[in-house]
Amino acid sequence: MAAAVCATGFKGGLSSSFHGSWGKSVGGEDFPMLAKTVPSHVRVGKPVRLQPMMGNVNEGKGLFAPLVIVARNIIGKKRFNQFRGKAISLHSQVINEFCKQIGADSKQRQGLIRLAKKNGEKLGFLA
Repeated sequence: MAAAVCATGFKGGLSSSFHGSWGKSVGGEDFPMLAKTVPSHVRVGKPVRLQPMMGNVNEGKGLFAPLVIVARNIIGKKRFNQFRGKAISLHSQVINEFCKQIGADSKQRQGLIRLAKKNGEKLGFLA
């Protein structure tokens, strides 16, 4: 396959004559047809963003879940969440005092708090 390339200054541009099928199909006589098939504007929709999953894996399961759900429905979601926040805070304080008494460091204390949360989820307290 032979190729002849000649450059004639920058004002005239670069001209090339390629002797092969590629030169004819892309830059040659088929170019106007290819230009028509390519859309001039492409619409791209907004990317779908999934909501983060911030829920209890054991939602509605556990021994105490029905009791918790009934209590939430009776007193209302806002008051129930305030009450639950206070209960969690008091429980964390009890864990902190226990850790002080036995001489546990902060890493062990955080581990106990995580364990309490997991147990609360399994038992249905966080339903």
